[in-house]
Amino acid sequence: MVCWALRRVGQVRARLARRDSGVCRGHEHQPLGPRPAPGAWGSTVELLGKSYPQDDYSNLTRKVLSKVGRNLHNQPLHPLWLLKERVKQHFYARYTGRAGTPLFSVYDDLSPVVTTWQNFDSLLIPADHPSRKKGDNYYLNATHMLRAHTSAHQWDLLRAGLDAFLVVGDVYRRDQIDAQHYPVFHQLEAVRLFSRHQLFAGIKDGENLQLFEQSSRSAHKQETHTLEATKLVEFDLKQTLTQLMTHIFGDGLDIRWVDCYFPFTHPSFEMEINFHGEWLEVLGCGVMEQQLVNSAGAQDRIGWAFGLGLERVAMILYDIPDIRLFWSEDERFLKQFRVQDINQKVTFQPLSKYPAVINDISFWLPRENYTENDFYDLVRTIGGDLVEKVDLIDKFEHPNRCRGSRRLGRKCSGPVLWELPTLPGSRAPSPEIAGPGPGGTNPLSPVGHWCPRPTH
Repeated sequence: MVCWALRRVGQVRARLARRDSGVCRGHEHQPLGPRPAPGAWGSTVELLGKSYPQDDYSNLTRKVLSKVGRNLHNQPLHPLWLLKERVKQHFYARYTGRAGTPLFSVYDDLSPVVTTWQNFDSLLIPADHPSRKKGDNYYLNATHMLRAHTSAHQWDLLRAGLDAFLVVGDVYRRDQIDAQHYPVFHQLEAVRLFSRHQLFAGIKDGENLQLFEQSSRSAHKQETHTLEATKLVEFDLKQTLTQLMTHIFGDGLDIRWVDCYFPFTHPSFEMEINFHGEWLEVLGCGVMEQQLVNSAGAQDRIGWAFGLGLERVAMILYDIPDIRLFWSEDERFLKQFRVQDINQKVTFQPLSKYPAVINDISFWLPRENYTENDFYDLVRTIGGDLVEKVDLIDKFEHPNRCRGSRRLGRKCSGPVLWELPTLPGSRAPSPEIAGPGPGGTNPLSPVGHWCPRPTH
């Protein structure tokens, strides 16, 4: 079947978990079938009660469609729900309005189907930015997609007049296969805007300070922001996040900030925490681009935003070694998180006592329009969650055809993502597939980056 679908050759090594591993038990006996073909003109896909016409952009698989609507973050006593509730508890208790009501509103049931304008254009992501590629996203058609980040809802909520809110939801990205990556994960997004009075209240001579000016952009501020306003927003953002991480992980946490780039914030930062002696990136944040804020109708405000991957934090907090476990329906997994207090310490206990199974397969690649994520989607559709990891172990070029293949590396604050475009007449590097052994794998590579796909 694999050779039929992909006609040129590479080699892969597959390591499959045995049934007692507890990974998504209950779904492991689904019948296998061929990879779903891209949508044909005139056909439609039904999703969450709506119909979407398919075109040459459509690339959803059965595997991904089966996850839409599961909403793990809203299932009581699921580890992602516990983490979400802990974040809500912190924001509700620490940030209140004049009447004592919570300052931040929470939206955790927004539809994952968004327009490409919401997912990209509203966030100032250029039309030629690589994060828009079909190879990295799940499109229903050319105008609708499964959101790649919860930031897709920022503009709409700002336009509705909200100054402080949290958004929690499932997000979808085509990605490699290993213990830290999955085509569906969950993000928590936060935004807060300040008026001139709110930002400078309590500051000496604050009545003489301004939010905006016309100057030049630098590494430290936007062209429309004053340096004083930028520094105060940055200070409030970093203080908010430091307090949040201390609430989650406890006192004595070592934190550092790394400058980075996002299209929708400037300056931008990543927060890293020192966990068991290793520095780990846990979230992205920054001062919101004023062009975005202005376009949503809040021209008199300045603000910050941050986004974190719930799985990323939960894997560290609960010592969960494999991202697939969040989708498990195995009672041995779920019962570990049935606690009386959401702040109760939980350390995950491994389920499987069996070693992994390793397999090698070889296949031919098509002559054109192939990306590595095409193969990952095929593996996930056929092998389900039994497949833990796919790694490249070999490549081959036909001796009579000298064009060869190319390998391009790219990195966004953590894992290296390999893109393997193949020229006609060449043979691509092969992936290796591996499964959970008794020792587990390192769960600490970043998951759920706030940023879109990195540039080359």
